[in-house]
Amino acid sequence: MSRIRTPVVIINFKTYPQATGENAVVLAKTCEAVSKEFNVPIVVAPQISDLYRVSQVVDIPVFSQHMDPGEQGRFTGHVLGEALVEAGCSGTLLNHSENRMQLADVEMAVTKARKLNLYTVVCTNNPNVSVAASTMKPDSVAVEPPELIGTGISVSQAQPEVIRGTVELIRDVNKDVVILCGAGISNGDDVSAAMKLGSQGVLLASAVAKSDKPGAVLRSLTHPLRK
Repeated sequence: MSRIRTPVVIINFKTYPQATGENAVVLAKTCEAVSKEFNVPIVVAPQISDLYRVSQVVDIPVFSQHMDPGEQGRFTGHVLGEALVEAGCSGTLLNHSENRMQLADVEMAVTKARKLNLYTVVCTNNPNVSVAASTMKPDSVAVEPPELIGTGISVSQAQPEVIRGTVELIRDVNKDVVILCGAGISNGDDVSAAMKLGSQGVLLASAVAKSDKPGAVLRSLTHPLRK
């Protein structure tokens, strides 16, 4: 998988009604427009059911919110990498706080995704898990304490030591992995703070996916990243 250009903004649509079905298409097009207007990489991660329809109408990376390890066959209800490729995905989130995985399954999923040329973003909730995930050689690790997710309180400001310390620990075991900051990112100041702490991008959801004016929010978020 070719590396995503950094600094990057990844928008997780979760299952918000404002980002479901045709609304997901509209939001993804808004993300694409802002990405092209300011030459800032933006990745969208719609629900599994919306992946194909979104991937058909935008020319920015479309990621899945999850991928299970396993081979095609006896895996009823699972989300397999081959299906994501067919749906137009170029990457996937793994181990999000709302869909935790066993570390062994994360490792198998990362290995499978690598074979399928899918970019991997492993979400982690503390420094120890971040280090363990980094040793699996994913493309990216997103540090997001779950207690801050959806609160509007940015980890980069409320718990800056978490990001700074975790970046140092990750770099001790993996010099190449892209480090993202997640949880509570809602404006350009949060993004600037995250970048100063060593992050190479941000993973966020509600600030954009639930907004009545997602374009305006995206412009604020991407302002510190514009060349």
